[in-house]
Amino acid sequence: MPERRSWPAIILGFVIAAIGVVLTGGGIWLATLGGSLYYGLAGVAMLFAGVMLMRSRMLGAYAYIAVVAATVLWAFFDASSNLVWALVPRIIAPVVLLVATFLVMPTLTRAANRWKLAGAGVGVAVVATALLFTFLGTRDVSVAALPAPNSIGMMDPSGMATGADWPAYGGTGAARRYSPLTQINAGNVAQLKQVWLAHTGDMPSDAAAAAQYGAETTPLKVGNALYLCSAKNIMISLDAATGKERWRFDPKVPNAWIPYTAACRGVSYYAVPNAAPGSLCARRLIEGTLDARLIAVDAETGRPCSDFGTNGQVDAKIGMGKVFPGLVSINSPPVIIRGIAVTGHQTLDGQQRWEPSGVIQGFDAVTGKLRFAWDMKHPEWNSYPPEGQQWSRGTPNMWTIASGDEALGLVYLPMGNSTVDYWSTMRSPVENSFATSIVALDVTTGKPRWTFQAVKNDVWDYDFGSQPTLIDYKGKAALLVSSKQGDIYVLDRATGRPLTPIGTIRAPGGGVEPSQRAPTQIVSLWQTLRKAPLTESDMWGMSPIDQMICRINFRRASYKGFFTPPETTRHSIEYPGYNGGTDWGSVAVDPARGVIVANYNDMPNYVRLVPRAEADKKGWFTREQKADMARQDKGGNASRGGKPHAEGAGDPQAETPYAIDVNAGWQMPFTGMLCKQPPYGGIRAIDIATGKTIWDRPFGSARKNGPFGIPSYLPFTIGTPNNGGSVVTAGGLIFIAAATDDLFKAIDLRTGKIMWQTALPAGGQATPMVYEQNGRQYVVLMTGGHHFMKTPIGDQVIAWALPTKG
Repeated sequence: MPERRSWPAIILGFVIAAIGVVLTGGGIWLATLGGSLYYGLAGVAMLFAGVMLMRSRMLGAYAYIAVVAATVLWAFFDASSNLVWALVPRIIAPVVLLVATFLVMPTLTRAANRWKLAGAGVGVAVVATALLFTFLGTRDVSVAALPAPNSIGMMDPSGMATGADWPAYGGTGAARRYSPLTQINAGNVAQLKQVWLAHTGDMPSDAAAAAQYGAETTPLKVGNALYLCSAKNIMISLDAATGKERWRFDPKVPNAWIPYTAACRGVSYYAVPNAAPGSLCARRLIEGTLDARLIAVDAETGRPCSDFGTNGQVDAKIGMGKVFPGLVSINSPPVIIRGIAVTGHQTLDGQQRWEPSGVIQGFDAVTGKLRFAWDMKHPEWNSYPPEGQQWSRGTPNMWTIASGDEALGLVYLPMGNSTVDYWSTMRSPVENSFATSIVALDVTTGKPRWTFQAVKNDVWDYDFGSQPTLIDYKGKAALLVSSKQGDIYVLDRATGRPLTPIGTIRAPGGGVEPSQRAPTQIVSLWQTLRKAPLTESDMWGMSPIDQMICRINFRRASYKGFFTPPETTRHSIEYPGYNGGTDWGSVAVDPARGVIVANYNDMPNYVRLVPRAEADKKGWFTREQKADMARQDKGGNASRGGKPHAEGAGDPQAETPYAIDVNAGWQMPFTGMLCKQPPYGGIRAIDIATGKTIWDRPFGSARKNGPFGIPSYLPFTIGTPNNGGSVVTAGGLIFIAAATDDLFKAIDLRTGKIMWQTALPAGGQATPMVYEQNGRQYVVLMTGGHHFMKTPIGDQVIAWALPTKG
């Protein structure tokens, strides 16, 4: 019999017993699915310990101490990698209850030294846990030698140069995101200060628009001016030294035309050959808009170029047939090769099979006249469709940023998929041949010269998002290509022939379209950002309970490794998810040292194809259907329309048998925590000469991340999701924001360690740029935030520089 009745022990015992009941039930379920036996056994032991404590028996405390000891041993056995974060849900919550157990033990005995023993137990538990995580957390990553700078380096075939200027979205037409400036370097970057801040003035007018904002803008710098576009395509010029606004031009894009994201990644600069100096639009800016127009304005004044199309604009939707607002948009700057502005466009994912065409168009950069159009289903057409016809609907599009080789006259198109992404039966052979490919288009003919396909018959939304980069590789003019799957390839720029090793893997069959699945898929044998296939032990959470739930869902889902096809009766796991690997932020290349810098995501998606009848009951309709329903409701009731959501999270995929439900990142529905253990993002330096990793580190801190969407403000590097790219400088630094911690960082190219960081007023989901003005080096970033990344939106353009002497 107990010496005394202890209410603290009774309360603690009830909590432990309740957890034990949950773990027992869930553990039995997990065991029947072939999963770990730990949860069921631990649940039974905790239930026993809890009952004993509720009876005020010291045996309950001893039993729980034994549970924690066994849990620690199991945790090290079960956590095969990344011990710091893998151990958090396995150990932290049990240790919290262990501390409580030590504190209630003195209430179960009259021993004279009971409180001293309890204090000692608490001290040992807390100190041992702190020392354990400190020891594990201080282990550094291995770092290989950084290649020495080459005085010759790689020649830039674009004819542009960074340094004083930043004349193209990727720095130059080679898209290397590199600056030769050295004024800011590893030795003095800690002194970096904000020197000016400007506002675009483009903030959302209502809550619906706010739920879709994500500017993604990288400014250009030419001469004394910066040029940029806001989230809704307002073109702005700023003084490069002060940030003071020089002019702005608003194309007045209606909110109805915002697609998935209100984003303008940048504008393109073009100097007209042989134009009279000082004449209107001799130097011009061209941008694509969210309502799919191309607009040209004078770089000096912002006035529309009267010689370009009609009043300075061209409608890129001509020839597409019916286009409902939001289904066609241009959010990336056109690439200008041999005086032709080549543009693709985004067709909104997940709406319907026969959305508008993915046609690629080339417009004269001076007159705006259509010089060519590539409709893959109508290769015989080279201009607008014949009267009464339209460009082929539903074909693969290019929504991201292309690059080009002026000498070869080739534009390198990172192609997406046919509409829709997760159902392939209705695609034509020609669509399958160009989807999820790099297509080299000849700007003189508008016809493909070569194609490199990364995924056969893609049903994973693995379209190419990254801008290809022009490099030299072992004496050959090469194209560096990175994919959402995490694979990095080097191709011959003239022929598309792989210059680095490529292998094949057996791809799993099954799914709802087994006859459509390719038996093999290609992978890079040179360099990949992909990690090992997921296992049950990779599941995570705040505590053993939600980790167990994620394990159960892992076991219930279909997961056959890389390229697991989607199913309808259960979820499937897509790893990596559609956000990468690498996405539109692309990679940076130091041409002097021969180093690639790649930030990447490392998260799965939890996917299910939803039968049409079920999707209709859920109200998963197209934008056009929702608008029709709202019009039919008196008073314009748009309740059926739903709210903006993450891409794929309830997309209708109309005109096919299935809608699609994508849980991007595989988040728990209540806490918002991700089911896969960290890191969720990383950054890696790669030696181009060998393809070997120099270093690889988790990227992004837990500062703005936490359960229930509540920022933890913990300074630990956890490796967060990221969108946006980096720039690398001859000063040996990498500048990057991108992560969800709302920090702008300078990273040592040699070691990968953070040398400087500063808090941002909004999310930094954009790629920075670097330039020099009046002998001073500046680093500039647009902090527009991003709805998908759940970071605060903003309209700030911020410049940093070293303090001036005196």
